[in-house]
Amino acid sequence: MRLLVAFGGLMGSLAAGYGVLFTIVADYRDEYGISESAIGIVIGTGFLSGFLAQITIAPLADRGHAKRLVLIGVVINVAGLLLMAMGTTLTPILIGRFVSGIGIGTASPAVKRIVILADPTNLGQNMGRLLAADVFGFAIGPAISAVLVGPFGIPAPFVVVAAATLVLVPFVARVDVVEAEEPPQRRFAFDLLRIRPFAGAVVLGAVAFVMIGAFDALWDVVHNDLGTSDWIANLGITLFGIPLIFLGPPGGRLAQTWGPFRLSSIGLFFAAILMCIYGFLPSGGLIFAVAMVHAISDGLTISASGVAVGMVVPDDRQAGAHGVIGAAQAVSAGVMAGTTGALYDRFGQATAYVVAGVVMATMTATGLWLARSAWGITRPLGASSNTAS
Repeated sequence: MRLLVAFGGLMGSLAAGYGVLFTIVADYRDEYGISESAIGIVIGTGFLSGFLAQITIAPLADRGHAKRLVLIGVVINVAGLLLMAMGTTLTPILIGRFVSGIGIGTASPAVKRIVILADPTNLGQNMGRLLAADVFGFAIGPAISAVLVGPFGIPAPFVVVAAATLVLVPFVARVDVVEAEEPPQRRFAFDLLRIRPFAGAVVLGAVAFVMIGAFDALWDVVHNDLGTSDWIANLGITLFGIPLIFLGPPGGRLAQTWGPFRLSSIGLFFAAILMCIYGFLPSGGLIFAVAMVHAISDGLTISASGVAVGMVVPDDRQAGAHGVIGAAQAVSAGVMAGTTGALYDRFGQATAYVVAGVVMATMTATGLWLARSAWGITRPLGASSNTAS
């Protein structure tokens, strides 16, 4: 439990910095004169740098360096947050987001490896707990922005989150972690994609981040352009996270015992439908209402792809595998954030959301086809290992 608290808190703090950025998009536009398209590029840059870190650095966690990578990643992320706090033009903010993405991409797969191997019999529940911590951090970010940006300016929430993250470092450093004694022969993890169910899980995990990338680029500016009150827009982000916080652990257990591919298919197809619906809603209040339904569905299903990875990949390749799925998620969100921002600038709300929904549905079908041989895979509570090919 001490391990989960320490690393869960860390995941939450990493996500909080991202949540802060998510809700000050309009502030960047209004105070610094940065366009929506440029803001989408800023958000996307962090995902793309996370992609690079997760395919090149993350596999080192399987070679006896998991805890070290977590600590290094945290320091790099804090440096990126402080650079974003100091920046008032596009270039330093863009660089800060790139650095922050490297830090998150370095730390996150190592955290997942540590947590999965510490208690493999409860893989689903613990992955759900990490999701809950991640979402809690993301949800608290807007609240931090709402409280601090008005009286202290845009830099304040970045500085506060950076300080809170550093406070957690000593707790993480004191946790005992069992490192790999016999590192895998392969330096990178791309060979794992030959495992078709793993490839399918990677695609399904990427779908969720296509959705997140579209939300990141659109939520704040759409509410701003529809004339939604700031408190409603910020409250929506916070309330969106609450079901995920409480439903993450039971959702992870459900994925483990009922089947992660089954559960993921339901959640992602439903989310694709809701994404299309957002495009035609004429007010921020209606978007808020639909988002609450969306949050409940995501809370129960969004951890399923991570649970699937834990089931179909050997124990000694977990960090590399989660680096691959994290990289796929990062690049998917980055490309979608930039694309959706550009679509909104040129064609408006309906086109931007509908394109995102169609992309989500198409990718979900592809992922399920790849994973068809493991469609019904489950791991009963108490079973510590299972792989599929």
